[in-house]
Amino acid sequence: MATYRKMCNKKAVKWRAEIARNGTRQSAVFATKRAAEKWAIQIEAEIDAGKRGIFPRKTLAEAMQKYADEVSPTKDGTKWECDRLSAFQRQFPQLATMVISDIRTPHMLEWRKARAKVVTEATIRRDKNLLSNVFTVARDQWHWCGESPFKGLASFEDSEDRERRVKPDEVRRICRWLGYRTGQVQTAYQQVALAFLIGLRTGMRAGEILRLGPSCVDLTARVATFRKHKTRRRTRKPRRVPLTKRGMRLVNYIPRGGFTIDGEMLSALFRKATGALMIEDLHFHDSRGEFLTRYSRKVDVLTLSKISGHKDIRVLHRRYYRESAADIAARLP
Repeated sequence: MATYRKMCNKKAVKWRAEIARNGTRQSAVFATKRAAEKWAIQIEAEIDAGKRGIFPRKTLAEAMQKYADEVSPTKDGTKWECDRLSAFQRQFPQLATMVISDIRTPHMLEWRKARAKVVTEATIRRDKNLLSNVFTVARDQWHWCGESPFKGLASFEDSEDRERRVKPDEVRRICRWLGYRTGQVQTAYQQVALAFLIGLRTGMRAGEILRLGPSCVDLTARVATFRKHKTRRRTRKPRRVPLTKRGMRLVNYIPRGGFTIDGEMLSALFRKATGALMIEDLHFHDSRGEFLTRYSRKVDVLTLSKISGHKDIRVLHRRYYRESAADIAARLP
């Protein structure tokens, strides 16, 4: 049975409803006790129905919308997740309007086959991870469905480790094409060049670079601090990035108001530059891999993972350490 607690503060009186039923715990705060009781009755009914294998007739589109409203805002990639969920509903309307508890593995297999005709495996893998989490949350928290249809879906084999290095000559040509001059950052093109140089000197992600500014950089300690979204239960630990001296000098060139370009413009202009220069298979994110590969010879692996923010050192090794066998052999006695 649900319990209700009256919460008083200086602004208003609110009611917290708490449910502990069949191993599931949930709570929420409402303006009135009546609203709290209504919510508790509905949630308890859904929990009981889920235990019996009876689920509400909620569609996948409704689950996606609820996920975008309640779950995505607690993450750093809020906009990307919301955009991908909206795109799914536009591209696969028949699947989106299906009752989520009726969706099975064959449905998602057909979705993956359709996506494989237009996008890369890496894109499908990212979309699959997002959709899989929608089903997991719908099952565990909302009791809208049973087993995830992704459970029986075979995964793509891991893609080959990326070994693309960024050559100094490529950096010079890109910066020249973008019109960058040291300390002169006025146009969007020049901002892209500066962001690329910062990535090569700090190993930060594009999203982190674009957030750099006086408010998040300690000039004395040479540390950039990025606050993360608050969840309902706790405040996530901020990410602190130690900056190299060269990286710090580049950060000082950022305009006073910060970068005015967003991630999409950054990627588009960078692709435009590499395309015009006929530089093949070079992505902006390769700047991060180049930095981490260079500094792998200067610091130990734990320090490097602290700089990169990787909790799993295996990811650091597979995705970002890009020294080839020939490069290693050249250093061996």
